[in-house]
Amino acid sequence: MRFMIIIKANQDTEAGVMPDEKLMTDMGKFNEELVNAGIMQAGDGLHPSSKGARIKFSGDKRTVVNGPFPETRQLIAGFWIWKVKSKEEAIEWVKRCPNPTGADSEIEIRQIFEAEDFGAEFTPELRAQEDRIRAKMDAGLA
Repeated sequence: MRFMIIIKANQDTEAGVMPDEKLMTDMGKFNEELVNAGIMQAGDGLHPSSKGARIKFSGDKRTVVNGPFPETRQLIAGFWIWKVKSKEEAIEWVKRCPNPTGADSEIEIRQIFEAEDFGAEFTPELRAQEDRIRAKMDAGLA
């Protein structure tokens, strides 16, 4: 099972406050544990929403809204992609994580859909297309 581990933003991350050396050291050690355990597939921190944009869809119309965005608690400061046996295993790993901001913070765990989750609508042709796309991504050609 794959999970996205979402580190929620706070006022400091949205203000562009960078982590101190201790937190970066602690996170580096934690990331190394994840990699050594064969769990971590990806992970990065994100710039504040002031450097981002959102595209709103309404039928065929697209509207660009530049950041910053309100509702800091709903924004994302960083993420990991982990492959673990269960949600419970992901929870146990998150509980071992250093506090990602050094202050009040929150981490969300969300399971990633796998091909078999989509049922009959995911036809053999669509599955073949997905396999081709993933092979290109893995080869760095996408």
